[in-house]
Amino acid sequence: MSDILIQLAKTIEARKGADPESSWTAKLLSKGPKKAAEKFGEEAVEAIIEAVKGDKAALTREAADVIYHLMVMLAARDVALSDVLTELERRTSQSGISEKANR
Repeated sequence: MSDILIQLAKTIEARKGADPESSWTAKLLSKGPKKAAEKFGEEAVEAIIEAVKGDKAALTREAADVIYHLMVMLAARDVALSDVLTELERRTSQSGISEKANR
């Protein structure tokens, strides 16, 4: 299942130099990291709203938007998905309470 995230990261990376008129991803990236972060925030709020409403299908769609826009935001700041996955892996080797205490 994580293969789709790797493929999405590759697609987002490939769109960095694309014509903004030909790709939503290229358009977002051309507007810079601040716009990518703003769009991620908007999508996160929409997901929160759907979670509160309890609409599972709508929340699923919004969660997909959140993940996509998070990845665009990361790409806008040259943060590799592999680095995020490595950090998640590191954290799974300890309890969440211990990990948070070590920050």
